[in-house]
Amino acid sequence: MKLLVCVSKTPDTTAKIAFTDGNTKFDSNGVTFIMNPTDEWYALVRAIELKEAAGGSVTVVNVGLAENDQIIRKALAIGADNAVRIDTEAKEAYQVAAEIAAYAKAENFDIVFTGKETIDFNGFCVGGMLAELLDMPYISLATHLDMADSTATISREIEGGEEKLTVDTPFVLSAQKGIAEQRIPNMRGIMMARKKPLTVAPAAGIEPLTSVASFDLPPARTDVKLVDADNVNELVRLLHEEAKVI
Repeated sequence: MKLLVCVSKTPDTTAKIAFTDGNTKFDSNGVTFIMNPTDEWYALVRAIELKEAAGGSVTVVNVGLAENDQIIRKALAIGADNAVRIDTEAKEAYQVAAEIAAYAKAENFDIVFTGKETIDFNGFCVGGMLAELLDMPYISLATHLDMADSTATISREIEGGEEKLTVDTPFVLSAQKGIAEQRIPNMRGIMMARKKPLTVAPAAGIEPLTSVASFDLPPARTDVKLVDADNVNELVRLLHEEAKVI
């Protein structure tokens, strides 16, 4: 099988968030960046497991500039066979999906994997856009994936329960917790990653459809208010008048 895994660069979960340029741009000064966890832990690892079981190849693709190479190399260290960086700044979801689709159309991948969502924007839309642009079926929120020849059996979360379905390749799938377990690169993988190809591909020049008007930080947390267990009326008043949740 020929498998493609889309990976994103995101700030570390402990990063302090700030904005510049009139609150229109994320301030990356002093921020440590990582591979988006759901791309790495679930989409990438499940693709590698499928390759190990049935043969084939795993390619990772990223839309970004040269500073993303270190993150892409980690994917190679975990077990991907080769990598492609589409050489343009990732500005918004449609642009990213369209750039990946422009590359993938000529490559005839059997499965295109994404993580459930990125931990910075939580947009949850690149996978669906990719499927539309590639004219492939889309299965979201997959928690289990088995392959028999060219047919996949997939379990996915739906509102109020779980759905099981089958689909023939090619298709696009977004992966989440349950589909695979995180792998830590070992020393051999890290050394081998240096020899694996990382291709820098020219961008197709897709123009973003949206732009950022401004970012706002969430309001600061207020002090905790303790209410006596016997004073139910005061608890109800606070929830109604101050928290405004009832």
